[in-house]
Amino acid sequence: MSIIDILSTKIPIGNWIENIVDFIILNFSGPLDLFSEVIGSIIGSFESVLSFGHPLLFIIIFGLATWKFKKDIKLAAFIVLGFILVLNLRMWDPLITTMASILTSVFVSLVLGIPIGILKAHSRMVDVITRPILDFMQTIPPFVYLIPALMFFGLGNVSGVIATVVFAIAPPIRLTNLGIRQVSDELKEAGRSFGCTPLQMLYKVELPLALPSIMMGVNQCIMLSLSMVVISAMIGAGGLGKPVLRSLSTVDIGLGFEAGLGVVILAMILDRLFSRDV
Repeated sequence: MSIIDILSTKIPIGNWIENIVDFIILNFSGPLDLFSEVIGSIIGSFESVLSFGHPLLFIIIFGLATWKFKKDIKLAAFIVLGFILVLNLRMWDPLITTMASILTSVFVSLVLGIPIGILKAHSRMVDVITRPILDFMQTIPPFVYLIPALMFFGLGNVSGVIATVVFAIAPPIRLTNLGIRQVSDELKEAGRSFGCTPLQMLYKVELPLALPSIMMGVNQCIMLSLSMVVISAMIGAGGLGKPVLRSLSTVDIGLGFEAGLGVVILAMILDRLFSRDV
């Protein structure tokens, strides 16, 4: 067989991937259904908490909590006015659904991502294995994540959240790893001289000093989650992405602008709340 014949023969990568997906669906439907139920219950819990009471009560509590903990009256006023505008535009229910999906995605991403980042910082083998995987996850187009999520978990918010987790988990992993690696050897040596065990070294020295980098990873995770949650409307996820998608299909400029304004307001609020000066 000549070089030309080899090059003209297509490698059936697509068929291989399809066979792998079919194998997983056929043999692991039980664990997939259980995982879907767990994610769905977390989304439902967040949504129930966020939608408890009148929206104005939520807005007031949110504004007062921001003023109390962030010590920023301007930010609190912006949050109150922004949420009131979203309520006036009749986008409150989609906003709550989007917030619940984002909180679930960020929660799962951090629960998985921060421990993996810690392992990356302490194990060269884990670092070498995960580096190309993270490169692949951060460069592949976000729409591609929707395909396996849809095949494994069907239409709905659960698929959107799972696709969002895969899309947004890389920054917490990498920035946790970076923050721990940047802790100086002198401080680690001081901890050892005082008799710190590896676990004490992690919780009392490495994680506190790596906190600014970790918080940056949290902030990026939130922003990526917001963008992916909106895109996930293409596979049946609710929230602000749904009116955006509907406006595209019907060429409704007004609806698209109103829904987009809700996304912008939510993005600005979350960015200001979870940003950290370093």
